[in-house]
Amino acid sequence: MKNRYWFKLVMLLILSIIVLIGCSDAASEGEGSNTDAEDAEAQETAVKEGKDLTIAVAANFISLDPHDTNDTLSYSAEKTMLEGLVGFDKDMNVVPVLAKDYSVNDDATEFTFELEEGVTFHDGAPFNAEAVKVNLDRLTAPDSTLIRSSLFELIEETEVVDEFTVKVKLSEPFGAMINTFAHPAGMLISPQALEEYGDDVSQNPVGTGPYVFEEWQPGDHLTVTKNEDYWNATGNEVDSITFVPTPENGTRVAMLQTGEADFIYPVPTEQAESINGTEGIIVENAQSIVVYYLAMNNLKEPFNDVRVRQAINYAINKEAFIEVVNNGFASPLDSIIAPDTQFYSGQSPYEYDVEKAKELLVEAGYEDGFNTTVWGANSSTAMNAMEFIQQQLAQINIELEVVPMESGTLSDSIWSVENPEDAEMEMYYGGWSPSTGDADWGIRPLVGGEDAYPPNSYNTAYYNNDEVNSLIADGLATGDPSEREQAYADVQEVIWEEAPWAFLTVDDTIFGKKNYLEGIYLLPDGSLSVENLEIVQ
Repeated sequence: MKNRYWFKLVMLLILSIIVLIGCSDAASEGEGSNTDAEDAEAQETAVKEGKDLTIAVAANFISLDPHDTNDTLSYSAEKTMLEGLVGFDKDMNVVPVLAKDYSVNDDATEFTFELEEGVTFHDGAPFNAEAVKVNLDRLTAPDSTLIRSSLFELIEETEVVDEFTVKVKLSEPFGAMINTFAHPAGMLISPQALEEYGDDVSQNPVGTGPYVFEEWQPGDHLTVTKNEDYWNATGNEVDSITFVPTPENGTRVAMLQTGEADFIYPVPTEQAESINGTEGIIVENAQSIVVYYLAMNNLKEPFNDVRVRQAINYAINKEAFIEVVNNGFASPLDSIIAPDTQFYSGQSPYEYDVEKAKELLVEAGYEDGFNTTVWGANSSTAMNAMEFIQQQLAQINIELEVVPMESGTLSDSIWSVENPEDAEMEMYYGGWSPSTGDADWGIRPLVGGEDAYPPNSYNTAYYNNDEVNSLIADGLATGDPSEREQAYADVQEVIWEEAPWAFLTVDDTIFGKKNYLEGIYLLPDGSLSVENLEIVQ
């Protein structure tokens, strides 16, 4: 541990010198690994035998029922087999899928979908308005215990207008609802399968997608096969995809190098440069919508003083943080949401300025600093992040104790608190991805006032501002994109000035593939897309 500490300290000094002489442009511009993409692309195309692909992933799948799934990895597998009314394109824009068109009334309480015709589920059941109603009624049933029911709780009624038209009525205005329909939780299951399997549909998914469920042996592999009758076929020649959970980073990389796997994600950042451009491997990284931050408990002294919160923002060198913690595979966070999130509005950064930070602490009455704690996960990445922050805050006389916890303990410690005044958390290092791609889900759960305090939601900053709450409500009360954009722009400006967090990074997605693969990539939310997958030899 001592050697690790000194290594990081030396690294920090080196990076500080680099920043001072103005050579940190690559990190600040999100160039990530600085790998030579042209060299990687120029490799001779690797040879692929057959049309069966293997994808190595970092963890086990939990469920194949999109209505009862809470992890992005499981959604990635489900998306090969199931589809929703609408979905997201590569840039997280909402696009039609099983609905060829849709409309929204002015106050965002009625959503009407015109459906594709001639589509069938894998078991032969017809896709129509009644099938949509069965799925949404399942999600909104009063006694539902499905994990994702809460996303659809505002649905008051799903009305079958005709065979291929369905109208969804909400109990109150909700301008972000179309993004909720695009969330993977909105994917549709065959009504026939729901009736046949009941809760066991999580092991027997039946959708309308390009691949059909074949076999799942939890912890070992999940296999899907080509849907020969896919309604939206684009010439896909891949016969099957087998997902193999491979938690160990080195093993996952070795599988790609030897050809045992055709695609892996994530690629460990420390190995990305060394394998890119070798053995027919291409490593790709892109900015995600996953943000990392340091929440400060605004109900506790000294964090109830905005000057203290701003001082902490000035005291952390974001470019150095990215190099030390993320190996360059991230960008500085310049709002409460990431640039690829709908209605994002960038703010003027809190530049690294130790003297400015000290001045603010003096103004707030903390000339001699103070002691505090930070909670976070016990993973190596989280530990590195918190230790880096510890070293940075020491420069302004803040003595920070790092308290890493395993996931269950951390969750209980944060979300078991019923009375906000009883919360022991002072600072929390964590991350968030707005899985609907909309500003609402990137803002409201995290800073949306008392209603979002734990255990109700994820406002670990215990931040409550009447102006912010009102602006969030304005953004939800209309379906007009221009009105929503203005409301969320105003929210982001206020939040940035109020600084309930120290704003840190937007992490990259990063994957490795053999160079005979095209049309496979990770979306900004970290989920996998294979709808245009093909083998090119």
